[in-house]
Amino acid sequence: MVASPVVVTVVAGATAVATATDLRTRRVPNWLTFGVAAIGLTMAAAHLDRLNLSGALEGLAVGLLLMLPGHVIGKTGAGDVKLVAALGTLLGPASITVACLCTAIAGGALAVLIAVRRGQLRQAIVSTALLGRTGGTHVADIEDPTRDNRFAYAPAIAVGAVIAAFLG
Repeated sequence: MVASPVVVTVVAGATAVATATDLRTRRVPNWLTFGVAAIGLTMAAAHLDRLNLSGALEGLAVGLLLMLPGHVIGKTGAGDVKLVAALGTLLGPASITVACLCTAIAGGALAVLIAVRRGQLRQAIVSTALLGRTGGTHVADIEDPTRDNRFAYAPAIAVGAVIAAFLG
């Protein structure tokens, strides 16, 4: 399938704004996520792209369902969840799934780079191993508020979503 230039442009623009805002404020604003969702749903309702309204709503639901568990356990912000759900209205269910997979890879690479930069790679590896060994039951032990282990996730979402948009 050929990528839609309109979808690629909207996804790239929206995620660029989300990235810049998240890096500066550590938030992804509602006006952006709701605006992207409105654009995606409007395009689908007006038949301006390959997705119909049902496909756009399915993309929203899949994006929400894939990101929500991370928010529930405190690993992603609500703005990140809403951003991926909104992007689902443009990408549809299959492509938002690809976007989430690519986002996870980009997010992992970003986490390693940030841990190296902060001199915390060893601790990040130990914490990740503990999380895996305990099935997530030690999240509270890992989430020490005195540790600098959080970072803006919108850049990883941008990478994943733009890749998925280009793949069509």
